[in-house]
Amino acid sequence: MKHLNQMAKIAFLSALIAGAVCQAVYSLPKENRANTKIPKNLLNRWGLVYEGALEKNENGKVNIHPVIYILDGIEIAANVYTPADYDENDGKSYPAVVVAHPNGGVKEQVAGLMAQKLAESGFITIAADASYQGASGGIPRGTDYPANRINDVSGMVDFISNYPGVDSSRVGALGICGGGGYTLGAAQSDKRIKAVATLSMFNSGRVRRNGFQDSGMETIIQRISHAAESRAKEACGGKTVYIGDMSSMSDEDAAKLPFALYRDGFVYYFRSHAHPNSTFSYTEKSLMQLMLWDVEDRMALITQPLLMMAGSTADTRYMTDDAFSKATGTSDKELFLIPGAQHIETYHIKEYVDMETAKLSEFFKAKL
Repeated sequence: MKHLNQMAKIAFLSALIAGAVCQAVYSLPKENRANTKIPKNLLNRWGLVYEGALEKNENGKVNIHPVIYILDGIEIAANVYTPADYDENDGKSYPAVVVAHPNGGVKEQVAGLMAQKLAESGFITIAADASYQGASGGIPRGTDYPANRINDVSGMVDFISNYPGVDSSRVGALGICGGGGYTLGAAQSDKRIKAVATLSMFNSGRVRRNGFQDSGMETIIQRISHAAESRAKEACGGKTVYIGDMSSMSDEDAAKLPFALYRDGFVYYFRSHAHPNSTFSYTEKSLMQLMLWDVEDRMALITQPLLMMAGSTADTRYMTDDAFSKATGTSDKELFLIPGAQHIETYHIKEYVDMETAKLSEFFKAKL
C-alpha cells in the first residue's frame, strides 16, 4: 500500500498503541520519559485529550490511523482520520484537509479535535506533530523555526495526497494558533493547497519579535542578542537553552498573568487538556529565525479561498485582522468571528467548537 512505505515502523507504533500503556509515554524524547505522569484524561489508547475523542475504531464510524512518515530525514508522527463510510478499496475519492497544531500543542489536542470533526463531515484528515516537537523526531527538541513548521504543513500535504481514496486535487489546510500562521505561510507558496482556513491565528514571528500586542518593541535587539549568545554556547558544547516554560507555574501565579491567552493557555495545556508531549518550551536560539519572519509580509501571495476565524473578544484577534486585511491576492475570503470567545476558548468550549466546525465544513465542502 503506497501510504505505508515505513511498514516496519508503523507496525512498531501500532504494537505500542495496542498495549495497555498509553502511546504518548513512548513518544516522548528519551531524556523526558523519566518520571512522566499520565493525566487521567489520557485514559484512551491514542492519548487523545479532547471531548468526544475516539475510544476505539468501529466499522461504519470515523476511524483513526496512527502513521509515521519521513520528512527531510525526520520521522513525523501523525494521525489520519477517515470518514464513517471510508473503504480504501471501493474506488471512492474524498477531499482531504491537513491540520496544523498550535504553538506548544500536539496532535492529540485541538488539532485532533478539528481533524475528527472534519472527518465526521466526510473529509479524510491528518493532524501531525511538528518536526522537533511532540512525538515527531528532531534534535534539539523544541526547535521552533518558521521554515520547519511551514515545511511540516507541506509534508502533511505530501503524505495525505498519496493516501488511498484522497483526491489530490482537493486538499485544504487548517491551521490553529501558531499553526495558523504557519499554514498561511505554506499556502503562500504551496498551491497544492486549494483552500486555507485558520482558527485563532497566532503570528509567531511578530509576537516573538515585537512582544504580545507589540508590547516589547524596545527590547528586540536585547532579546535577539541573547538568542545569538545561546546559539554560541551550544556551538561550543554547552547545553541547549530553553525559554517559554510554564509547567512549574502555580495556579495562583498563572491567574495573575496579564493576558487571557496565557491565563487560559496555562489551564488548557497544563490542567484540563494536559498531554505529556505538549510544552510551551522552545529553544532560545529559535528566536534568531522567528524574529525575522512575519506571515503578514507575503499575505498577498495567498490566491486560494481563505477563511479566517477568531474569537470576537480574543486578545489575539489583532493578528487575524491585520493578516486578513493584507490578503489582497484573493477576493474569495471571509473573516468569521465567534461571538464572545477568547483565544483558548475556541479550542474546547462546545458551543464555539460546534460553530467553528460547522463553518469549516461548509467552507471546505464549497471550496474543495
